[in-house]
Amino acid sequence: MRLENGIAYPEGDLTLGQVMRVRAEGEQLLANGATTFDLTGLGKVDSSALSLFMNWSRLALVQGHTLEFKNTPASLLSLAKLYGVAELVNLS
Repeated sequence: MRLENGIAYPEGDLTLGQVMRVRAEGEQLLANGATTFDLTGLGKVDSSALSLFMNWSRLALVQGHTLEFKNTPASLLSLAKLYGVAELVNLS
C-alpha cells in the first residue's frame, strides 16, 4: 500500500486471509499522516474489510482526525449498507 499526499491506496483482494497484513500496513500509514483511503485498487472484498475500516476509523479518531474512504467498490458499499455501517466508516 502506498501513501501519496495523505491518501493511502490499498490494492488487491481484501478478504479474511489478507486483513491482518493490510491492517498493519494501514495503521502505519495512519501514523504517517494518512487521512483518506482511496479504494479504487481493491479487488475481491468481504465483510472483514468493513471490520478493518471500522478499526482504522477508530484509530484515526484517537489520533484526532476523521478518516475518509473514497471510490468504494459497489460490492463493499452494498455490504456496508446491508449491515448499516456505511455512515459509521464514512464510505463514499
